[in-house]
Amino acid sequence: MNIYLVYTALGFYLVSTFIYALSLALNKTFLEKPGYYSIATGFVVHFASVVARYFEAGYTPITNIYESLSFLSLCIAGFFIYIRRIYRVHMIGCIIAPLVSLVVIMSLNFPYEIKPLVPALRSVWLPIHTILSFIGNSIFIVGFIVSLLYLVVEKEIKKKRSFFFSEKFPSLSTLDRINYRCMSLGFPFLTAGIITGSIWAGFAWGSYWKWDPKETWSLITWIVYAILFHNRLALGWRGKRTAYMMILGFLLIVFTFLGVNFLLKGSHTYI
Repeated sequence: MNIYLVYTALGFYLVSTFIYALSLALNKTFLEKPGYYSIATGFVVHFASVVARYFEAGYTPITNIYESLSFLSLCIAGFFIYIRRIYRVHMIGCIIAPLVSLVVIMSLNFPYEIKPLVPALRSVWLPIHTILSFIGNSIFIVGFIVSLLYLVVEKEIKKKRSFFFSEKFPSLSTLDRINYRCMSLGFPFLTAGIITGSIWAGFAWGSYWKWDPKETWSLITWIVYAILFHNRLALGWRGKRTAYMMILGFLLIVFTFLGVNFLLKGSHTYI
């Protein structure tokens, strides 16, 4: 049942992608709302698929690559809906919708059969650690998109020219404020994810920190965002500096999330 809901959600995400593309190509801003409602509907259906899988599996379905990518895409869509409502930014959806669609499609290329949990994952800390970590990662991924937009728009402004749809995106100051919101929300979630993961490791393996590859790269990622957060508050970092650091942090998240699983062997490798 849950997999059919995922395919349905993907359908709505793809429809949203198509509508946003039409809005850009035809310069029809009124199409943004149908695009937004499509991704919002996809989010609701996608969330229902996670709930259905939870009841079918009997555990929080964030335990392998398929479930992790699927849940990550759900969180990205959810945070976009939040950002759109708070900042009234519209056309960012033309990037978020295809990104969410792509991540869902990637997830469906991995085995999605429900299997018994390995012993190490049978813990009350599974939902706490994974949900906190994935929400933090999804927020920083949106921050990465916003950072790329900031750099592109800033470059065009300096050259005193604009690409054909640049006026549809938020101003530099708005993009910078969104980046700060991503930073101020994502960092606590990332920190809480690492702390709860450490506590879980203590119960599961008798050691709170084993310098496992995923633990090590998670710490490196946290340090990068901690430096960025500190410099934003203490030194007043704005604009390009923040954008470049957010991009670096995103690359580290991708490596920690996928690279470690496929390139490095450790206690956290669950494909």
